[in-house]
Amino acid sequence: MKHPVAASLLALAVATSVAANAQTTDPGDSFLCCNMRTNGSWISDSNYMESGKTMIPFGTPAKFAGFGRYRVNIDIDGKRQSIGNDYSRDLTMDVFAKRYLVKDDPRPKVAAAAPKVRSAIQSARVTKGMTRDQVLIALGWPISSENPHLDAATWKYWLWSFSPFTLHFDANGRLAKIETDAETLIKVWLE
Repeated sequence: MKHPVAASLLALAVATSVAANAQTTDPGDSFLCCNMRTNGSWISDSNYMESGKTMIPFGTPAKFAGFGRYRVNIDIDGKRQSIGNDYSRDLTMDVFAKRYLVKDDPRPKVAAAAPKVRSAIQSARVTKGMTRDQVLIALGWPISSENPHLDAATWKYWLWSFSPFTLHFDANGRLAKIETDAETLIKVWLE
């Protein structure tokens, strides 16, 4: 038979964990923050560029449709997608959802950018001189398990499981360079 105090403590720990991951505000009608890759119904926060995945462009209208286990469910043109919190579980689901579903359409910001930056963002790549915000729109959020501080001088991303790349920002918060292998460089860097 379980000890009543131990059972109460376990119930409290489970309730606290559920509450920490609960959504507190419905983002409602929103836009995708950034270019996201889907297999048809699942978008991972790693945002891998794997074969068989298609890109959903930044600024796509999206409607919040609830939460699942470590996922934010959304509707895009009447089709269900789930954004999985696979590698950023240190974030509450509320914070996680607000990263990807934004109230302000990012398309006007991109339209006002320099032509080379616009081209990079539209092709889900990066180029020298981009701001952190422009990098986020182009590539999505870097996973928080490897990038706990967004003001850091470097951000690590993954093209897929075996293709990491590191972005280096200068003192003004502009993208200065990228470190990766030659094959990944061709896919993520606009010269």
